[in-house]
Amino acid sequence: MEYTIKKISLVGLGAMGSFFAPRLYEAYGENFRLIADGKRKERLEKEGTEINGKIYKFPVVSPAETGDPADLIIIATKGYSLQQAIRDIGNQVASHTLIMGVMNGIESEGQLISAFGAEHVLHSFMRVSIVMKDHRTSYNPALGTVHFGERNGNTEGNYSARVTAVRDVFRKASVPYIIDEDMEKAIWFKYACNVSENLVCALLGISFGWFKDNEDAEALRRGTFREIMTLANARGIRLTEEDFEKQCAAIKTLPPQNKPSTLQDLEAGKHTEVEMFAGTAVRLGKESGLHLPNCEFLLHAVRVVEKMKTEN
Repeated sequence: MEYTIKKISLVGLGAMGSFFAPRLYEAYGENFRLIADGKRKERLEKEGTEINGKIYKFPVVSPAETGDPADLIIIATKGYSLQQAIRDIGNQVASHTLIMGVMNGIESEGQLISAFGAEHVLHSFMRVSIVMKDHRTSYNPALGTVHFGERNGNTEGNYSARVTAVRDVFRKASVPYIIDEDMEKAIWFKYACNVSENLVCALLGISFGWFKDNEDAEALRRGTFREIMTLANARGIRLTEEDFEKQCAAIKTLPPQNKPSTLQDLEAGKHTEVEMFAGTAVRLGKESGLHLPNCEFLLHAVRVVEKMKTEN
């Protein structure tokens, strides 16, 4: 099948959605739209949203609207909102529609494939540091990348028609991207980073800089990352010592004051993605006969902190 992407829909205008929305709107105009309903739709249409100091009023369509399917749908919600997003995009999906779920975690592609079929779904995730506060989003547009592709076998010069079509969209909209040869491994690598960095920072209330300057924080990060490496290898995903050392070097280059999304959620009194991070690891670890003590501790500890923050 040939793919021509002219209409693009986005679900979620939080941190990751705000990375896409201004660029896609500039490139595609009214052919780019948000999917939202109820009071959220009313607020977006009336007040817009502030991204890097500028107010945007993007076109918005309701999930109930039919007859105008998208060629590409990007889901950029929190992981715990994926099932609602799947329901919301139902009327936007036609036989040719491509779907990317750029949220965190390792199970979103499977859920999307179960709902719509593998022929619609590309594997994807984000690497970006974004600050959200009081419905305002700020980030450095020069930093951050969307990774995408088929599950594996993405070799340059031999991309599938689906990958090529989305690549052309991102080129047109100046969205930084990487097409990983093995997307399944790349998603697990990002997952290992999230569990070991997001949750340690969230529990201790620290920024990324602590991993560079504090041996105890770094020991927790390293130990947790290695647990996810063990889990990945047990499930046939080859994360290596080279991958581990790559992230050890990368963490030192991050702005030391930056905070991961889970800590930002706790500070804002919001629910977190701890279940998708540590909860998934503990569940899959049990399935694989593995005990992951750091992941289990982080699951219970962050749950306690989340309960304290959201109930006060």
